[in-house]
Amino acid sequence: MASNEASLNEPKYGGDLERQTTQALDHETKEFDYSKRSQWLRAAVLGANDGLVSTASLMMGVGAVKQDIKAMILTGFAGLVAGACSMAIGEFVSVYSQLDIELAQLRREKVQREISTGQRVAAEPDHDELGEKEDLPNPLQAAAASALAFSVGAMVPLLAASFIKDYRVRLWVVVAAVSFALAVFGWLGAVLGKARTVKSAARVLVGGWLAMAITFGLTKLIGSRGL
Repeated sequence: MASNEASLNEPKYGGDLERQTTQALDHETKEFDYSKRSQWLRAAVLGANDGLVSTASLMMGVGAVKQDIKAMILTGFAGLVAGACSMAIGEFVSVYSQLDIELAQLRREKVQREISTGQRVAAEPDHDELGEKEDLPNPLQAAAASALAFSVGAMVPLLAASFIKDYRVRLWVVVAAVSFALAVFGWLGAVLGKARTVKSAARVLVGGWLAMAITFGLTKLIGSRGL
């Protein structure tokens, strides 16, 4: 009788164990996908922050010696284009180097399989094997994302200054808009990186203020000396 009860309970126990294992695997998969997504978004946030700080600092530097709105806008636009191109090219070269390394690793794995199995395999990885490597880096995608993120950040000070003719008001509006965007980017980066939001936002904000203040002060000093 006891053996019959045990045999009846075995499928239930096995089913529960299989269900728990499946749920655990699903949970791990979701966590892994979230991790990959977080890293990608965090990189985009950092790129936007770079565009924001560098373009705003350039505009503040020019604004220290020239009150003309046209000069400030042209400087900001030049900074946006130059920065986006620089970020895209740098990211493309870096990610392409990583892609070459991973493809070389695939070739080494194919050679090792050939040695271990004694069968001849193709010298280059085929499409099926490349399809299995879903995490292979994409240089063009990385370059486009980097340029886009930089441009989004750089648009903040440009838009803030575009419609204000008064020199002093324009400077303060740029500082206010950039400060708000810095706090948002710092908070978002902390959320994606699972760090303390207040400290991260404050750190990004103070760093942006320092960059703008140093650029403004040094440009003002050089401009006043007539250099």
